[in-house]
Amino acid sequence: MKNYMIKWFVNTVGLIVTAHIIPGIHIADYKTAIIAALILAFLNVFIKPLLIIVTLPINIFSLGLFTLFINTFLLYAASGLVKGFVITRFWSAFLGALCLSVVSSLLNTFIWPAKIVNVKYGQNRPYSRSARDDSIEAEIVEDYKKLL
Repeated sequence: MKNYMIKWFVNTVGLIVTAHIIPGIHIADYKTAIIAALILAFLNVFIKPLLIIVTLPINIFSLGLFTLFINTFLLYAASGLVKGFVITRFWSAFLGALCLSVVSSLLNTFIWPAKIVNVKYGQNRPYSRSARDDSIEAEIVEDYKKLL
């Protein structure tokens, strides 16, 4: 439940940032942004998978770029459902969907940094740990710290 609330907060912030960046997207107040983010989350959970399945051939042919048009449609649909959340043109919705995706991805990256994967070479016992596993994990952690 906590993770969903954090994701909702991140999407709300992303929607507010998008409204400030993209001309043609207007949000009346913060309450409207919270409601719009909630409606957009519901649309993404329930409608988006159906749209992706229906448009699968187009999506495969376009190498996944058609998903951006699906996101545009869902953002535009959310603006139609929430009073005070207005998108004036298609291209504003298109750029808004692109901007919302980028901003939400960046915020999610800062909130949930990449987890270090425990690498196991050739072991068939997935839940057992050995001294070798600990040394490999320590090397990965050191390499990760060097990158930071």
